Amino acid sequence: MSDYLRELFSLHGRRALVTGGSSGIGYAMAEAIGRAGAEVVLVARRPHQLDQAVERLREHGVTATRISADLGARDDVQHVCDTAGDIDILVNDAGNNIRKPMAELTADDYERTIAVNLTAPYLLGQHFGPAMAARGWGRIINVGSQQSISAFGDSGAYGAAKAGIAGLTRSQAEAWSTSGVCVNTIIPGFVLTPLTEPAQAIPGRVEALAARHMADRNGLPQDFAGAAVFLAGDACGFVTGQMLFVDGGFSVH
Repeated sequence: MSDYLRELFSLHGRRALVTGGSSGIGYAMAEAIGRAGAEVVLVARRPHQLDQAVERLREHGVTATRISADLGARDDVQHVCDTAGDIDILVNDAGNNIRKPMAELTADDYERTIAVNLTAPYLLGQHFGPAMAARGWGRIINVGSQQSISAFGDSGAYGAAKAGIAGLTRSQAEAWSTSGVCVNTIIPGFVLTPLTEPAQAIPGRVEALAARHMADRNGLPQDFAGAAVFLAGDACGFVTGQMLFVDGGFSVH
């Protein structure tokens, strides 16, 4: 890497916390950020999958550790805050999506969905954002959804949470950008990950969604590597409060 590119994109000396980092988009972003030089802390629910993800990162030369936590539980969120240490880059990717017709969603469905997809990013931001601001540098990357801007297929509570993520990003950017903390949202298209497996199981659904992308295919986790490195580093120092659509043209087709 040339000195110029290193200055723009190197994450050496930075420390990143990635929620939902054991699989899918979260793992892909964690790997990219780690291979760009940052130390990585993965957060997810399942210890075995976390251990496997950490091992994969270490095979790429990444310094990686993990925290097992259910971000739908306030005590677990607090545990992450208490044990993660100083964080320069916060990636909020953990999510759940209870796919039911709107009229069939229960209050518990709603509360579980909001807890993981919106409340946890808010609480983690409230903990790590002011500390980043006090140090004069930080990055928060929130992961939204097509439902941040439009309705999409029996995911009403999830859609409300992901619309909230877009608003949370703007509010965090307003609060901390003057102190060197850039906050942005990534908006994926339809991506082939464990989270979307219920939709993938519907006959013809994968093919129909691929055709809706201008790129004529569905997204893959590795499509988010470049965006993650850009938004995590110095190259995005004047980019804040924005939604970056990594969606193969899905949103404008």
